[in-house]
Amino acid sequence: MIRSPRFRRALWLPAVLGLCGASGCGYYHYAGPLQPSLQQPPGSTMADQGGVAFVQGDFRVELQALTDDDLNRQFLPHSVSGPQSTNPYTFGDTRFWEGDAERSRFTTFHLRVANHRYPKVKIDPARIVLRSGSGSEYWSLQLQQLDTYYRAYATGFRGNEYARYQERLDLLRRTLYKNEEVFVGQEVEGFLIFPALHHDVSEVEVVIHDAVLRFDHRNEPVETVRINCRFQRDIGRIFRDGRLELETAG
Repeated sequence: MIRSPRFRRALWLPAVLGLCGASGCGYYHYAGPLQPSLQQPPGSTMADQGGVAFVQGDFRVELQALTDDDLNRQFLPHSVSGPQSTNPYTFGDTRFWEGDAERSRFTTFHLRVANHRYPKVKIDPARIVLRSGSGSEYWSLQLQQLDTYYRAYATGFRGNEYARYQERLDLLRRTLYKNEEVFVGQEVEGFLIFPALHHDVSEVEVVIHDAVLRFDHRNEPVETVRINCRFQRDIGRIFRDGRLELETAG
């Protein structure tokens, strides 16, 4: 449960959001990158490269939160054209009216499943939810929902806008985590997309419902497990003079 915050000492940042005018200083909400929480549910533990791993014998699920910078580097050719960038996970290098302030389009995780134990396993990305400390739920977005989202940008379904729409969908088809069986000896990976978190969310838990470990002769699940991974981030305020005040529990 997220407690009512109090602000701790101000940290000074470069004045990337502009200087205060004569009318006074406003502020923008600040949220840092998601990091694995030190306290993880049973079965999960902190993994290398800033992720969380669930391990059951030779079956391993790794989940890592990705920043927009991570995704822009990974899809660099699609992230350097401002508002015309075709990176489907971010706004690319677009700058908004706040100056250098950035916005997140989505909340994105990288999911990797390594199955070296069971005949086959399956994780349905539609059964994965991001749950905040205050109880809000953000269900993972599927290709059809993302198609609807980006279709609005394909003005008239012709010309450059339509080409960018198709390019985004092609990247999503190739990189989203797929609802497919993972057979013994296989390792698969892909991205999970959730709506952007509200500015006051500092703690989240990714819940993978009904990960199937065993099937019967009719290919019906007979053994499932729920996987929980916890992440947290700093939140606070960035003032127009560059000051950053972080919230703490208390």
